[in-house]
Formats: sequence, structure tokens, C-alpha cells
Amino acid sequence: MRPKLSTMDAKIDTTQAHPARRYNYWLGGSHYFEADRVSGDAIEAAMPTIRLMAVENRRFLGRAAEFVAAQGVRQFLDIGTGLPAPGGVGDVVRAVASSATIVFVDNDPLVTAQAAALPGSYFEADIRSPREILDHPALAVLDLAEPVGLMLAAVLHFVRDDEDPAGIVRTFLDALAPGSYVVASHATWEYVSPAAIGQLQAQNPGGRFAPRDGDVFAAWFDGHSPVPPGLVSVAHWHAEGEPQPRPAVEDVGCNGLVARV
Repeated sequence: MRPKLSTMDAKIDTTQAHPARRYNYWLGGSHYFEADRVSGDAIEAAMPTIRLMAVENRRFLGRAAEFVAAQGVRQFLDIGTGLPAPGGVGDVVRAVASSATIVFVDNDPLVTAQAAALPGSYFEADIRSPREILDHPALAVLDLAEPVGLMLAAVLHFVRDDEDPAGIVRTFLDALAPGSYVVASHATWEYVSPAAIGQLQAQNPGGRFAPRDGDVFAAWFDGHSPVPPGLVSVAHWHAEGEPQPRPAVEDVGCNGLVARV
């Protein structure tokens, strides 16, 4: 389904697939274009459980956001927000604490065009420019001297190694007050066959998508206190209340963690 666009949306390139819109397609949403569908279908042909991965990551994000809000955190910074959909960070956090302050950040102009539906402040920026985000005037609604819940769900695997993902994570964490929490998830191809990886790489021009093994991902958060059980599949983190049995780690292909700063 093609979202309705106006002359204000000239920045939106409908001919190239974008992660936020492709993710929305996998989740069964309606905010995507033909290029996103074609790309999403090609990836699914190589990795048939990709929709399961998207759904389980979304559920992990909701459980983790609820956990952080239950610890008394009342400020949230969600980077790589994605397109508005039920069960997002804002909905979950506001159900726990209706007065929570939430700032959303994404680099997709279509997300910007839909931002009025988000329950909080929004500005367009790129995670690869962490100082731009931290110094943005719109972030002034957060008091960084007080705990913040930093949400980095399914976004760091769009930062290539040459763009210093570890340094980006460190910049954000160094800006947070003690008692803050970080929620992060990251795709892995640890369980994907070499043949399927070859197919997936064909859909990955420029290496923009950079899956990583769990130990590489976890190392970016060294020095902070992981919430038990630490780094696990997003399908298994505090998932006792989810439908059982839980999906296999191999079928989900995405690790998640929550850590206290």
C-alpha cells in the first residue's frame, strides 16, 4: 500500500527501499512503497523467518520499554523510531507513566511526515551523527542530568564498521546520567547458511546493513550493568508472558539486551 504524499514530502524517495518502511511492511503495516515491498520480499526469500524477526524485535522493544519505565525512568530517547504503529515505545511507556517525556528520532522523511501520530516530541536526525542528536535544540525537553531510557532497537545494524558503531554507542552512553538504561537489539547472521548470506548480500548494496555476532554487539556496552539474563535472543528476553513455546534463536536471528548505565 502506498501512503498518501503531499507536495511537502518532496524529500521522500519512493524508488529506493528504506529500512523503516521495509520493517513496516514486514510487520503488516501500510506505510511502504513498491520498492520497499520488492526489497522486503527478496530478503524474505533468502531468510524466510524475517517477518518473525521483525515481530519478535517489536515485542522485545515493548517489554524492555515497560521494564525501564517500571524502574522509575520518566524520560526516553528513542533513536530509529520507525513508522507509528500500535505497541510502540510511546504507547508502552505512557501506559506505565502517562506523564513520561519521550523524544523520537529517525532519518526517514516518511517517518517525519507521520510524526504527528507519535506520542511525544520528534526531530529528524541520523544515529551516525550522535552529537547532532545530543546537541539538537529539541532534545532540551530531556534533562540529561536525570535518568533516561535510551532505545536503540534494530538501528545499530545500519551503521557500518567504518562509521564506528562502538564510538557512537559510547558517545550516547557517556551523555547519560547514572541510573539511565539502554535498550538495544541487533541482527545477526550467526545462524544463516553461507548460501543464504550470499543472497542477502545481493540485497545489501554498499553494505549498509551490517549484522554482527552477539559478542561483538555486547562488547559495545562493556562497563555497564546488563539486566539479567544479559544478551539473549529478542524472542527470549523476559518473555514469560508471551505465547509459548518461544521461537528458536536460529529462526529469529536478532540479539537484544538491556543495561543500566
